[in-house]
Amino acid sequence: MRLDKFLKVARIIKRRTIAKEIADQDRVQINGRPAKSSTKVAIGDEIELVFGNKTLIVRVEDLRDTTKKAESEGMYTVLEERFEEKE
Repeated sequence: MRLDKFLKVARIIKRRTIAKEIADQDRVQINGRPAKSSTKVAIGDEIELVFGNKTLIVRVEDLRDTTKKAESEGMYTVLEERFEEKE
């Protein structure tokens, strides 16, 4: 599954176009390597996302083409969430 689609279906990011923009701005890494929106995601991959002052690291647990809101949380596990203060 493509990275941008995974982020949207898992509801980490609300819209696929926003997921694509974030990935193409080098703000996403998969297993420590920079990832573009078309990068393939597999079960067990660790995805690191940078949103402004927040960094979110998740592990992919399941891949589905569509989900309901309650099911989407089972698609990933949050490993770490950091907030960095701006000075």
